Amino acid sequence: MAATDIKQRAHILVDSMPDDATWDDLMYKIYVCKAIEAGIEDADAGRMVDVKEVRRKFGLPG
Repeated sequence: MAATDIKQRAHILVDSMPDDATWDDLMYKIYVCKAIEAGIEDADAGRMVDVKEVRRKFGLPG
């Protein structure tokens, strides 16, 4: 993602937050956005594991 896109998205993110938002609130929002983007990139690249395989690996039912 280009730097200008990140700056624009950061501005939108900050502008969408309530006036009483804290630095921790902002950091959490940034973390969540980054995690979602990383997940989408992984999915687009085919880097996924079926839920059944994960459950089997960790000995979970289902």
